Amino acid sequence: MNKNLPSDKKALVWLSGGHFINDIYTGVLNPIMPFIAAKIGLSMAIATIILTVSHIFSSLLQPLFGYFADNIVKRSFIFWGLILSSIFIPLSALSDNPFILVIFIIIGSIGSSLFHPQALGFASRFANKLNPGKSMAVFVAMGTLGYSCGPIISSGITQFLGMHKMPLMTCLGVMWALLMFKFVPKLSLSEPVLSKINFKTAFKRILTNRKLNILNVIAMLKTMIMSACFILLPFLWKNMGYEPFYIGMALFLFIFAGGIGSLLSNSVERRIGAANVFYISMISTLPLMILFVLTYSAHPTISLVIFVITGFITMMATPVTMVMAQNVLPEYKSIISGFINGFSWGIVAVAMSLLGFVAENFGITNVLIFVAAIPALCSILVKELFKET
Repeated sequence: MNKNLPSDKKALVWLSGGHFINDIYTGVLNPIMPFIAAKIGLSMAIATIILTVSHIFSSLLQPLFGYFADNIVKRSFIFWGLILSSIFIPLSALSDNPFILVIFIIIGSIGSSLFHPQALGFASRFANKLNPGKSMAVFVAMGTLGYSCGPIISSGITQFLGMHKMPLMTCLGVMWALLMFKFVPKLSLSEPVLSKINFKTAFKRILTNRKLNILNVIAMLKTMIMSACFILLPFLWKNMGYEPFYIGMALFLFIFAGGIGSLLSNSVERRIGAANVFYISMISTLPLMILFVLTYSAHPTISLVIFVITGFITMMATPVTMVMAQNVLPEYKSIISGFINGFSWGIVAVAMSLLGFVAENFGITNVLIFVAAIPALCSILVKELFKET
């Protein structure tokens, strides 16, 4: 087994790098959407619906693609997913009408939906020969760090080069996809191919598993905080007169801190236990959001620090959630990855599709406090998660 460790480590490096680059594109649109909306003439309500469309197509289809990924055990979804994301998400910034904007976003988002479940499934299998908890924490953290870089790159290009230069971002994704094709080994070369998975049986077992259902709900609740912040705060800051690069920098710091939280989650879990990681991640978002709302206008620097801490706390439990879920039914790693990492985002996106309309009528900050209260109130689920059955 020792002779296989170097190749497994290399595969994880390339997959983690691919996760970093793919998720750059998933974070591109949020900071510049208020400026795209202003260019095309869209209201905040319509623009937020378009943003939720990107989350729906990049997330909701992941369990289905995970099913195919677990069956074919080939690498094609990883490569084509990254290529589609890297081409069509940057192109969407050039759109001069809502129809073209939505089409480009849908195609690029489907690319991300293709990439994630298979990449997570491959990473999990390679990590089994190493340190699963630590390896998955690194893999998840790389995606989170990539997601953090998307806003700062897109806002920097928009402010300093012009939005029409966004397609320059395509080169990185296409290049890495070609390199992964060369350096990520076929799974069949490192371990036996799994027997064919029955679609109905797999989804029935997953959807009726009590522990997985709780983990899915927890993933959705944490996703709700991130989505609300990423969708609404760029409009709040634009209305306050901030430039694109400031908005991108704030979102970068939020997700970067979340990536650090993901990276440290394995160590924190060993010290305080998985249950306490969940409690801290879910309960503390409400007081932090209240502090942010109280300071964002009069003390913007303090509010930014609070916002960054919120990102760290919110995403600290992400790798713990993923590893725990995959260990429940390990034969369905890619499908379960699709549920935890994708389906939760998609369901939240559907639920929050009218977020812009609500925020226009009740105020952005009021909506943010309401959203932050839900995970805190639902933290009782953690007790149910660890209840002996």
